Amino acid sequence: MPQPKYKRILFKVSGESMMGDREFGHDPQAISRICQQIIGAYKNSIEICVVVGGGNIFRGISVAANGMERVSADYMGMLATCINALALQSALEKLEIQTRMQSAIPMDTICEPYIKRKAVRHLEKGRVVIFAGGTGNPFFTTDTAAVLRAVETNCDVIVKGTQVDGVYSADPKKDPNAIRYDNLTYREVIKQDLKVMDQTAIALAKDNKLPIMVFSIKQDSLADVVAAKGKFTIIS
Repeated sequence: MPQPKYKRILFKVSGESMMGDREFGHDPQAISRICQQIIGAYKNSIEICVVVGGGNIFRGISVAANGMERVSADYMGMLATCINALALQSALEKLEIQTRMQSAIPMDTICEPYIKRKAVRHLEKGRVVIFAGGTGNPFFTTDTAAVLRAVETNCDVIVKGTQVDGVYSADPKKDPNAIRYDNLTYREVIKQDLKVMDQTAIALAKDNKLPIMVFSIKQDSLADVVAAKGKFTIIS
């Protein structure tokens, strides 16, 4: 196993990565792939917490643009992240990985409310902690929630799994001349308005000196990336 560079990480998983090649919903193979990524790092004694998006079920901003009130749309998006978190938790538990799900929106019948001390204790006991419900507030993305939770739980790094192998100057699927970056500073990401994360998330990471690694969830392994191997972009 590669020697990990970081002890505690936050793994940011987009909702789109859970739907695979489908137009919406869940793809069992895609979820299995995400679980194997987590297990590979978990077996290397890395403490892991996860933030999941909800784009495969409901994208609040796009619906708001069609006339729905933004606040209601964002809350619907937060509930979508809870559905994804439950799906990921179930898949991991079937593979005998102990997990705890915590939501920023209280729903005691389903999961724990987000409590920082409890989350850290779960991590120390070797459980994978899945954070759902975003920040619990409208107008904030799951990227911002990921950085916030990573800072609160003293994570060493955020690792974002995407469909491409790092950060590009433009969408490489649409622009063949897009430039790929191995290293970026927070200021460069903000100045160039690179779409790796929203600017609120990048600014929060910058203020807390929290590095962000971006890699392809299809091509590289989380365990390798956390050991600074494979292909990825690091923002610091």
